[in-house]
Amino acid sequence: MKIIHCADIHLDSSLSAHLDERRAKMRREEILNTFLKMIDYAAAHEVQAILIAGDLFDARRVQAGVRAAVESAIRRHPDIGFYLLRGNHEASGFLDALEEIPENLKLFGEEWTTYCLNPSVKGNIMLTGAELAPGKTEELYDSLVLDYDRFNIVMLHGQQNNYTSKNRAEVIALGKLRNKGIDYLALGHVHEFHCEELDRRGRWCYSGCLEGRGFDECGEHGFVLLDVDEESLAYQYRFVPFASRTLRVLEVDVTGCTAFSGMEDAVEDALAESEFSPEDMVKIVLAGRVDVTVEKHVDLLSRRLAERFFFLKIYDETKLLVDYDSFLLDMSLKGEFVRQVKAAELDEETKATVIRYGLQALAGEVME
Repeated sequence: MKIIHCADIHLDSSLSAHLDERRAKMRREEILNTFLKMIDYAAAHEVQAILIAGDLFDARRVQAGVRAAVESAIRRHPDIGFYLLRGNHEASGFLDALEEIPENLKLFGEEWTTYCLNPSVKGNIMLTGAELAPGKTEELYDSLVLDYDRFNIVMLHGQQNNYTSKNRAEVIALGKLRNKGIDYLALGHVHEFHCEELDRRGRWCYSGCLEGRGFDECGEHGFVLLDVDEESLAYQYRFVPFASRTLRVLEVDVTGCTAFSGMEDAVEDALAESEFSPEDMVKIVLAGRVDVTVEKHVDLLSRRLAERFFFLKIYDETKLLVDYDSFLLDMSLKGEFVRQVKAAELDEETKATVIRYGLQALAGEVME
């Protein structure tokens, strides 16, 4: 039996942090399309169950067109069971908008709910899940009882002990789930694929998100495909990359560059060595130490490279370097200014910043 484990689709995200309105709309449509394509993949590969381990939607309020597309896809594939666990982002907005819950859409509550995934064959592959509620996790762990003679999948949405997250979510205590008869613990909330041994019998796995939305979600994204032998209950799993775009970060050391042209050359060389696609979303980080007198023109560099990728942003994280010796005998106002700043009780980075802005002001230049 083939099963898809996915999570954290975050349909209808605003995506306004990096993208303009046009590209944000395009990206929202792409994320929805990737989810729908995953369902088509499931139908083409005889997948019988899709486990959605939380955060199918990004918020309670979802556009009517997105809700309709998801509902239509579920109804068009009655032979696939959709098992939807709500996460920490979404409430019941999607479900409230449905006039009738499709028969193949299965839901969970704050108590354990168990479904048999292959009732017409062996009846031995079970899915048990619950939506974690604040203050109720301890008693939930204690109440989990599984049949050791069956293949047991448990589905939860939350933050495993070893992970930290910027979003609030209940903590999943793996120790409380060991030796419970779990074969596969399908988790949602962490946006990167990660799979480890739970105990001698089973493993825990975050499928990650289907599509990266920000530069904290770089690299490959997709879903996990399980294939369980209904006779022996042995199984295999593999991560299936499925995202339409990849988010990438490229760090470029521009130490020693004495002019904008040298920095541009360093970035061009780094891009030439990369395997980035024009469809990628790219973040370039300028690093290293640059002389305080060098004009970096980051905005100009961004504009020159922007059309090569779907989205590109350059971040300047260089440290400023001051060659105080070059100003030692300079009798101009500029030299006196540098010497005064050098003598000030400031840390070196602050001194360098003050000197940079001061030299620009003395030259009558626009400060960057």
